[in-house]
Amino acid sequence: MFLTISTTGNEQHPATDLGFLLHKHPARAFSASTSHGTAHVLYPEASDERCTAALLLEVDPVALVRRGKGKGRGGAPDSALAQYVNDRPYAASSLLAVALAKVFKTALHGVCQAMPERAAAPLPLRIEVPALPARGGAGLVRKLFGPLGWDTVDAEPVALDGQFPEWGDSRYVRLVLEGELRLADALNHLYVLLPVLDDAKHYWVAPDEVDKLLRAGDGWLAAHPEQKLITARYLSRRWGLAREASERLELVRLAEAEGLDVDDVDNAVDESTDTEERPVPLAEQRRAAILAALERAEASRVLDLGCGQGQLVQALLKDTRFTEVVGVDVSVRALTVAARRLRLERMGERQAARVKLLQGSLAYTDKRLTGYDAAVLSEVIEHLDLPRLPALEYAVFGSARPRTVLVTTPNVEYNVRWESLPAGHVRHGDHRFEWTREEFRSWAVSVAERYGYGVGFTPVGPDDPEVGPPTQMAVFTRDQEQDRAQDRAKAQDQHRAQNQNQTPTPTAAKEEQA
Repeated sequence: MFLTISTTGNEQHPATDLGFLLHKHPARAFSASTSHGTAHVLYPEASDERCTAALLLEVDPVALVRRGKGKGRGGAPDSALAQYVNDRPYAASSLLAVALAKVFKTALHGVCQAMPERAAAPLPLRIEVPALPARGGAGLVRKLFGPLGWDTVDAEPVALDGQFPEWGDSRYVRLVLEGELRLADALNHLYVLLPVLDDAKHYWVAPDEVDKLLRAGDGWLAAHPEQKLITARYLSRRWGLAREASERLELVRLAEAEGLDVDDVDNAVDESTDTEERPVPLAEQRRAAILAALERAEASRVLDLGCGQGQLVQALLKDTRFTEVVGVDVSVRALTVAARRLRLERMGERQAARVKLLQGSLAYTDKRLTGYDAAVLSEVIEHLDLPRLPALEYAVFGSARPRTVLVTTPNVEYNVRWESLPAGHVRHGDHRFEWTREEFRSWAVSVAERYGYGVGFTPVGPDDPEVGPPTQMAVFTRDQEQDRAQDRAKAQDQHRAQNQNQTPTPTAAKEEQA
């Protein structure tokens, strides 16, 4: 993994001043350990007319696997072989951004005590990255770097194989940036945009990443036309963090427009007199409806089937009425995120005894899921292909048979009310289908009849008089009378079988008489 930073100079301002600004002497090679390998800084050329600093990152693939399990494409690939055979040691990514921040930390902040005036002044710079993953292609590279003051943004696609041009281009580009910018600004552009273009961070994105993004993006990110994309990708699409970053960037933009400090803008509204009601997110409304339904069902032992990242499990644990909460998901990565969200490793013994996270597929019966008061399938069924839905129905209603089952799913009729959703599109790229209210009712009634449940329906979210609510919920309740009839039938069958086993044969009766 490699990048170079070059500048030109003259006798008055020699190019070797780059060594002072980077705090790395051109006459000596520098090495530093990172969590995934070793970073080297060397100077292929260093004269008054031209100076080039190169950052070379040697990635240890084994360390990458050991330290990065479950943390991005390099650490948790789709197949075992890809853990060791991948592009992480060669293609510029968040690994290189982290190394950049470590070896050029002072330069990133624009600090140079030896030459403060040079650090504050633009330099003629040329930056080259031979292999840059670009999810979005060369056009996106130009959209990201173009508005930042670079005179030249050359993103040349790299062919899959030079000997077979008919195979086309790979997703990698050779990036060349040229222009007069402050060195600190150029380094911060790279620090933010390298992982954005790769779109696969190798480490867990924590809340402090928002501060890192705003610090590196100071002076350019707030006004960038692709700010939303940059924020979402840099924060690995953790939408809560992305929303926080966008709000803070909007404050920065307003402060710059008004010539005020950010604190002055942020305190412009007296919160004690702000009575405007803010809309409650649909996800929160959905969780509230589920909790209310479970309370009415007097459930204490609950299954969250398809628990994802554990938001509902977390909400259930806050209510002491739920004595046992089990989250089930087929994705090990989702369960890892859920464990972090719940802080299982730091959880007290009594609280930890109330919760379990299980890996399993809902398309198969599982004895571990029997005997519970209630099961929740929140925004799950629409992620299954329709031919596999009967398998889930039997696994939940036929095998596990909880007393109450809650199923929520999007109401496709409401999609016309989403201004940001193009016509004909589903709400999520992984949805295999989205049902109308009539389709959902028909399915739910059919399932209830087959497996001995009664079913009722509850709207979740604003109930539009024309298109209904955004989310529809079915509440299945097991038919107690039918259960008792089945139990009586089983008992009679067992009694008959027992009597048949005890009835002596004619031969045995004669022997007993003799």
